[in-house]
Amino acid sequence: MNTTADARTTWDGIYAARPAATDPRPNVRLTEAVAELPPGDALELGCGEGGDTLWLARRGWRVTAVDLSAVAVERLNALARSHGLADRVTAEQHDLGASFPEAPEAPEAPDGPEATEAPDGTDGTDGTDGGFDLVTAHYLHTPFDLDRSAVLRRAAHALRPGGRLLVVDHGSTAPWSWNQDPDVRFPSPREVAEGLALDPAGWTVERADAPRRTATGPDGTTAEVTDHVLCVRRVRRTDGHA
Repeated sequence: MNTTADARTTWDGIYAARPAATDPRPNVRLTEAVAELPPGDALELGCGEGGDTLWLARRGWRVTAVDLSAVAVERLNALARSHGLADRVTAEQHDLGASFPEAPEAPEAPDGPEATEAPDGTDGTDGTDGGFDLVTAHYLHTPFDLDRSAVLRRAAHALRPGGRLLVVDHGSTAPWSWNQDPDVRFPSPREVAEGLALDPAGWTVERADAPRRTATGPDGTTAEVTDHVLCVRRVRRTDGHA
């Protein structure tokens, strides 16, 4: 069992078995990393119940949220409407191994080519629209086949110059995790960054660390867990040099 249909059925079942959230909490790593950034266009990969998407939308971000589960997507669109955020939230179903959301239209740039050029001297699209100021991927882990490095590489290319890719992974196994394999290995943030194979002239690693925190599971139990946090920024070219 390892097809897209199997994965979709599994994740639909997981979300359908839970009561629909009415005001889901955002991830703490998102709130600490993004709180001081000016709002723009954001993309959330693997939106789940939508706590991060709603938090961003409340702060003025225009958010495209994607998930493999149709149940999660439908619930998030309904939740955005109920919170008066439908004009800032678009939730879509995607199998990220096969499709990627379209970026919004880029805002009008100031006069002069320097303001819109990427570090490689192109318009910053590299084959994608380059229309997001922020892409977030929190705990984008799955037991099903997914070339995650390829997905995150595409996400990095979908950034506008100056935009950030925030990847937060598990660095330890929580008691409530679906994966209780004692031999599971958690790649470090630097290893994740290396796997993206991004041109250092075009992207720079702003953060790569492994902070700990006390987390609360679905049943209310708490445990100390480790997060692996990677933040990559697409460099803005303004003066003809990288």
